[in-house]
Amino acid sequence: MISKSDVKYIQSLAHKKFREEEGVFVIEGVKMVGELIAEFPKEIVQLYATQQWADENKVIKPLKIPITIVDEKELLRISQLKTPNQVVATVKIPQQKIEKGSLGFTVVLDQIQDPGNLGTIIRTCDWFGVQNIICSLDTVDAYNPKTVQSAKGSLLRMNIHYCDVISYLEAKQGIPVYAAVLEGKSIHDVQVKEPAILIIGNEANGISKEVLALTSDAVTIPKKGNAESLNAAIATAIILSSFLK
Repeated sequence: MISKSDVKYIQSLAHKKFREEEGVFVIEGVKMVGELIAEFPKEIVQLYATQQWADENKVIKPLKIPITIVDEKELLRISQLKTPNQVVATVKIPQQKIEKGSLGFTVVLDQIQDPGNLGTIIRTCDWFGVQNIICSLDTVDAYNPKTVQSAKGSLLRMNIHYCDVISYLEAKQGIPVYAAVLEGKSIHDVQVKEPAILIIGNEANGISKEVLALTSDAVTIPKKGNAESLNAAIATAIILSSFLK
């Protein structure tokens, strides 16, 4: 049985303020928690799961992960999903570095507002082996429940750092910075050598003028049809596929 204080605590983690204060966020669902246990068991603070899930996942016992058994009604109270799925985990928010590993290819996000877009971008970067994502301070929180679900298991594998993007770019003089815009050089005509930076802008307004002024090349995805623009996450995937082929 789960206590009232635990219910209140988990519910509070739906809000950015409390996530930042506690350094904890929520991951839920059989598949995502399964990946979490397999790859990052030490980051788990607490599991809340049905008896059925616990019986089917005895691997957690030797890992000594704290678990509270809950029934379906209790699971519904603590879940941030419309349809709860057997298990909820509270997880430590990683201490991110400005960059990790070799510089390679870095994606910079300027004022991305849609949590689903951000999650898909995180997942896409993981697919293409991009380790570092730099987010402007006004980009949506990466540990937003919708972002977590959209990113799937990629969230903890990525280094996601929030900072003043202008200061970050000013410190990267000498590294090619590519801005994804509607009118620019075709991505197919660009020869990219790492390290390099790709900037993806706000879904409605694109890259801010201040950030755009610090880029070395404006690039675009050539179109044949009449669509006005592409979703930010889709554009990221297409450009990374071209640049990192």
